[in-house]
Amino acid sequence: MTPLKLLILIFFLNAARADLPGTWELLVPDAGIASMHTAVTRFNTVVLLDRTNIGPSRKFLPENHCRVDPLKKDCTAHSVLLDLQTNTLRPLTILTDTWCSSGQFLPDGSLVQTGGDLNGFKKIRKFTPCETGGLCDWEELQDVELYHGRWYATNQILPDGSVIIIGGRTANSVEYFPPKKEIGAVDFSFLSEVGDKQMDNLYPYVHLLPNGQLFIFANNKAVSYDYNSNTVTKNYPVLDGGPRNYPSAGSSVLLALWGDYSSATVVICGGAEYGAYLQRITDSPAHGSCGRIEATRPDSVWEMEDMPFGRIMGDMVILPTGDVMIINGAQAGTQGFELASQPCLYPVLYRPDQPDGLRFMTLTPGSVPRMYHSTANLLPDGRILIAGSNPHYFYKFNSEFPTELRIEAFSPEYLAADKANIRPVLVELPERVGYGEVFEAAMTVDLPVVGFVEVNLASAPFATHSFSQGQRLVKLLVETPAVDGGGRYTIKCTAPPDARVAPPGYYMVFAVNQGVPSVGKWVQLVA
Repeated sequence: MTPLKLLILIFFLNAARADLPGTWELLVPDAGIASMHTAVTRFNTVVLLDRTNIGPSRKFLPENHCRVDPLKKDCTAHSVLLDLQTNTLRPLTILTDTWCSSGQFLPDGSLVQTGGDLNGFKKIRKFTPCETGGLCDWEELQDVELYHGRWYATNQILPDGSVIIIGGRTANSVEYFPPKKEIGAVDFSFLSEVGDKQMDNLYPYVHLLPNGQLFIFANNKAVSYDYNSNTVTKNYPVLDGGPRNYPSAGSSVLLALWGDYSSATVVICGGAEYGAYLQRITDSPAHGSCGRIEATRPDSVWEMEDMPFGRIMGDMVILPTGDVMIINGAQAGTQGFELASQPCLYPVLYRPDQPDGLRFMTLTPGSVPRMYHSTANLLPDGRILIAGSNPHYFYKFNSEFPTELRIEAFSPEYLAADKANIRPVLVELPERVGYGEVFEAAMTVDLPVVGFVEVNLASAPFATHSFSQGQRLVKLLVETPAVDGGGRYTIKCTAPPDARVAPPGYYMVFAVNQGVPSVGKWVQLVA
């Protein structure tokens, strides 16, 4: 980008920021690595992962922690741990290649990470997080590996606490962690049926429905899948607008579950023109359409909407309120190295409870292009962590869109200073709750509470390639807050009824008062 173009861009962005909601801040000027995969742990730290075969990063490993491949020695880190209290980074040691891999948190709070490229193709790794100051690090599991190599697969935690691993390049099958030795990998023909010359069945969008089945979307089609019997129980209508999965790179989210938890709605937005990847067309306009479907209805159909911007490689992050942030990405091209252009610097807020035509709100633009291999994750304080972007095969800093090592945070409007007096503070919460258990949450707030206060559970997903694996928000059944006096209130809450609504594990719990969430506290949901 020329100096003149940069000045013009900064001028218009500054003008736009004066009118639009939300603020940006730089957390880390140089993380040393560009995060391709990002996950927030229950200790308020963030695991960031890149590829190991990308060449040296800018973050060095401790002495005697070098990786030794057959052809080279690498003493730089390709994974780091970010401490959100201090914004400091500690290098982690990852041995096998995690390029385009998948992941998911287990019920005990550990992160299982599967597949990748080259020597990581069949590998399973585990990261067990620790408190600040601890020396937790990656563990490469030695006594177990994947049945099929998994490159561009998707992971989803199941009601029994195990993880299903779905698809991947040349892997039209599913398998499990812990491995099910009696069945190994199971053929899943849906993935091969929706494959095309571009391989638009990669990183399938997978959502656990509250009836215990999986909503699986690949290319432009979706099914409901009973993994227990390995049967497709429903075929959904085709979603118009072309392919939506990698490399065409839309995004998807399961909207908040609430009420009696019998209904589940999925939204899929954006994507590239078919052929952009095959023909290496960098200026092909991205789709701006979104499809929304109530997946649990017998006669479910797609409801179509249009975003303010066409977008590929956007990340959809569900907020503590139930609204959805759409952030990062580009307005032209496709996923792949150096195959996108026109970065989309404007985040968009999707408000699912608003009428059609009023659901999208454009927010304050950022100034850092976040395209291929960028991530977005909800933080316990309600901000969105933004990391990564490397449109190049190796690290490259002298480019129009260079490899991005900065880490930023976006603060939605609910964190504005003029809302501080209605922002609740959670002061009491159990550390563990069981399914269907009635428990109390205590909070304080400056101004008197008027009406209803939500208490919502948010999962910690594994974000990569425009999809957050395992992302979930569950709104609890609550009673009207009881006034304790002195600005303190007690709310009687009922935990989710079963593990189909919310699989076991650690969740961020937010109290939401008049659309303003508290800082989240971690609670373990147990059987």
